[in-house]
Amino acid sequence: MAECCQNEKFAELQQVIDQLKDSQGSLMQVMQKAQDIFGYLPIEVQNFIADGMGVPVTEVYGVATFYSQFSLEPKGEHTLSICLGTACYVKGAQAVLDRIKSELGITEGKTTADGRFTLLATRCLGCCGLAPVLTIGEEVYGRVVPDDVPGILAKY
Repeated sequence: MAECCQNEKFAELQQVIDQLKDSQGSLMQVMQKAQDIFGYLPIEVQNFIADGMGVPVTEVYGVATFYSQFSLEPKGEHTLSICLGTACYVKGAQAVLDRIKSELGITEGKTTADGRFTLLATRCLGCCGLAPVLTIGEEVYGRVVPDDVPGILAKY
């Protein structure tokens, strides 16, 4: 990313820090806004937050790794989540996941080289009656079998 764009993003984050740093419990709010600005929380952003908030970087990193809403890696244009909860697993979710990994060439938690997809394995998507289930963004795909995967991915 061009340095000027990075500088603008850090300036925007500094404004957020200045606005919130004296509020109790504001670290997570700052981190959420930083992730909105940058798309994820790389170490240089974590260091910037720590310096600005007057907290150790280990605290920022601890929050970032504890809460699943934060990402330390860039996310793809489309987030693909496959449920590995009991109902989905019993109905063949592992085979679907294996096919997705094969088609995309990535493992869980990773993003494709072209930045199109991030693959997440979840424990429950709340659609047990449609098992196995995967989502891409807000789209829900139920009763998925491995042979459905190429067609689903082609839509994106």
